[in-house]
Amino acid sequence: MNANSKLVVQRWQDETALSRFKMIAPLCDGAIDPAKRVQLRREIASANDLSYKTIKRYDNAYQAQGFEGLKPKDRMPRDSKKLPENYDDLLQEAIQLRREVPSRSVDKIITILELENRVAPGILKRSTLQRRLYEAGFGSTHLKVYKEAQESSSKRFCKPHRMMLLQGDIKYGPKLPIGKNGALVQTYLSSAIDDHSRMVLSSRFYDNQEELVVEETFRDAILKYGAFDACYFDNGSQYVARQLKLSLARLSIRVRHAPVKSGKSKGKVEKFHQVVDAYLKEAKAKKVKTLEELNRLWMIFLDEYYHKKPHEGISEYYSSIGACVPAGGITPEQEWNRDTRALKYLDAKLVGEAFMHHENRKVNKGACISFRGNQYETKASLIGFTVEIAYDPASPEIITVRYPGIEPFQAAPLKIGEYCDQKLALPASMLTVEPETSRFLDALEKKHEESARKRADAISFGAYRKEVSADV
Repeated sequence: MNANSKLVVQRWQDETALSRFKMIAPLCDGAIDPAKRVQLRREIASANDLSYKTIKRYDNAYQAQGFEGLKPKDRMPRDSKKLPENYDDLLQEAIQLRREVPSRSVDKIITILELENRVAPGILKRSTLQRRLYEAGFGSTHLKVYKEAQESSSKRFCKPHRMMLLQGDIKYGPKLPIGKNGALVQTYLSSAIDDHSRMVLSSRFYDNQEELVVEETFRDAILKYGAFDACYFDNGSQYVARQLKLSLARLSIRVRHAPVKSGKSKGKVEKFHQVVDAYLKEAKAKKVKTLEELNRLWMIFLDEYYHKKPHEGISEYYSSIGACVPAGGITPEQEWNRDTRALKYLDAKLVGEAFMHHENRKVNKGACISFRGNQYETKASLIGFTVEIAYDPASPEIITVRYPGIEPFQAAPLKIGEYCDQKLALPASMLTVEPETSRFLDALEKKHEESARKRADAISFGAYRKEVSADV
């Protein structure tokens, strides 16, 4: 397998592992008893048209190795050499059958094609057709609509300990004169809130609401307070982005989404936004003009007011389970600090790697790659090859280049000096070698000698036959 194929395989492995992680997410709760785990496995297997043994294998692999255990083996899936000549036509029929009934399994599609005498029994293989359907955009993961186990209801929920669930959301902030020539620019507040204590673990105003904003919010929360079990989002484009899900999955963090158009399921965040509205009124009165000042005062507001003010929701939770609540109530800061669940801090390097973005770039004849309008120098041995680059969106100028068989290295920005640089020092394997002779002409000469010898043998044999005939 060549290096480019390996990059394709790595991408395929990540996508497959993420798909499997989504399926077994309900099994990742360590508090599930064995009987409940068996029941959940059966439900997941049925919902995804897979066998119980397959789901059990995914579950065991995840428990043993985490996200890495869900990746398929390091091999490129291949088509069978015995595919029928009309396979493309059969694939189109399979796509039509999947479109008619999206829940149809691959096995059922094969059965239908066999019953219609479009293909002989046993010719179509499930694994090959399943992969071809996926590549065509008609895999079960593409067409199946993931729904919450329960419909939206007015019933409230609260996790019993901190870091079991974090809720995230984006809220419109004020318009500030921070654009060119003082133009007003819309700001947005991205926050991550602990579901149990209502403690705000990360919150900041930005001048945009792109996916990177959400990634930065949750990476900041993880670096400060450690890993959490799961997060709860709405269905905004920033929260369903592949990169965010993949980054969190690499840290074994599950992603859950609120039912569509269900405001009640995001009650804690909506309540928090009322607090934000109160702050924005004060910021308006203070005539805040810069993003830096808006964020500085917001941090002070959170630390000195919100986190130290008794929270009605916390008192309601303890009252609902029959626990005594102090007369003065309980603040988010108090509830966070008195929780008995230990924090699980993660190595900053591990977190940084999980949130890395990965792209492919082709190395040009100058041994450089192009990224965001700039040129970066790589190595001469990579000229003409496609490499993978990894970078932190917060520091996109630092690029790590990866290629199978070569130690990862950082690409340096291309510098144009006063004089031309010397020619690139090519590796020994790419250097031209002074020939001792022309192998082409030598080969032609040898072939010519062989041809002459054959002609001589033919003439000699012809003369011999004439002599024999004359004697007879």
